[in-house]
Order: sequence, then structure tokens, then C-alpha cells
Amino acid sequence: MTLSTQFLTMLAMIGMGSYFGASLDTYNRFLQRQKRKRWIVFCHDILFWLFQGLSIFYVLFLVNKGELRFYIFLALLCGFAAYQSLLKEGYLRLLEIVISMVISIYRFIVKMVRVVIVRPLYSFVMLLLSFLIMIGKGLLALAKGIWKVILFVIKVLFKPFEWVLMFFWNLLPKKIKKMVEKIYNNFAGFFRKSKNTINKLISRWKKQ
Repeated sequence: MTLSTQFLTMLAMIGMGSYFGASLDTYNRFLQRQKRKRWIVFCHDILFWLFQGLSIFYVLFLVNKGELRFYIFLALLCGFAAYQSLLKEGYLRLLEIVISMVISIYRFIVKMVRVVIVRPLYSFVMLLLSFLIMIGKGLLALAKGIWKVILFVIKVLFKPFEWVLMFFWNLLPKKIKKMVEKIYNNFAGFFRKSKNTINKLISRWKKQ
């Protein structure tokens, strides 16, 4: 390994040590260990350390084809110590600023979506429903009016027939009237009993 390669390796490992420190603080900031279950924290820790190890080895492979030397570990430790003493406080402040900016942008986007899309769409739907309900009420009122007119016309048209029937009914003997009334009452009683039986069957079926 040449001196230039060793020098580049040292610089790369110092940078990776600082990167590891920043990654560890970022990881702890988002993980929030106290609010997570232990097995979730355990799985995340394994994945984090595995990713960091692979990242360091990948950079080492790019610089010196993956050759390990004792000074590599010292360079990583120096980079981590430099981050802890010089860069940690500033990085954490910057991280909080970035997080606040992202949250503010997200809230702004959500608010804009509500104002520009959701509320107009909701207002349009409510207006459309109101219009349809108004049309439905108008059609129902028109249908009721037409039905009343039809009933009135039918009543007027059949009024002469009613008068004729009442005239012939009054001419019938009392015995025949009583017999017709008895037959009518029998049919009416039969229909009432049938209606009550059907209602009882329906109520029992609903209870099951």
C-alpha cells in the first residue's frame, strides 16, 4: 500500500468516524428508545450497526481495496472523538432546525391541500347534494300534486256512477241490503284477520 493510499485511507476513516457519530445521534433522535418496545429497539440496533459496518467497509474497499490495518481503527476513533468534541452540538442544532423545517413544510402542504382541494371539493359535493335533494323534494311535491289532481278527477268522474248506485241501492229491499251488508262484513273480518296474521308472522320473523 503506497503512502498516498494510506493517507487517503486515514482521511476516509476519520470522515467515516465523524459520519458514524452523526448517524448515531440521528438514529437516537428518531428512534426514541423510551417510547419503543425492547424487541423493536433490538431489531433496529442490529440493522443500524450492520448498515454502519457495511458502509465503512464499502468506503474502505473504494480507498484501498478493503485492506485492514491497525491505524484504520485509530482513524475511526479519532473521527468519532472529533465529532463528539467539535461537531456534535452544532450538528444536533442543525438537525433540530431541519426537522422543524420539514414538519413546518409538511403542515403547510397539508393545510394547502385542505384549503385548495379538500374544502372546495367538500363544498361542491354538499352543494350538489343540496341541489339533488331540492330537485327530489320538488319532484315529490309535483307527484303528490298530480296524484291529488288524478284522485279529484276520478272522484268527479265517478260521482254520477255513485249517485246511480246509491239510487238503485235505496230501491233494493231491506232483506237484500242486510244480506249484502252481512257478506261485506264477513269479507272485511276475513281481511282483518288475514292482515293481523301476516303482521304477527312478520314480527316473529324479525325477532329471530
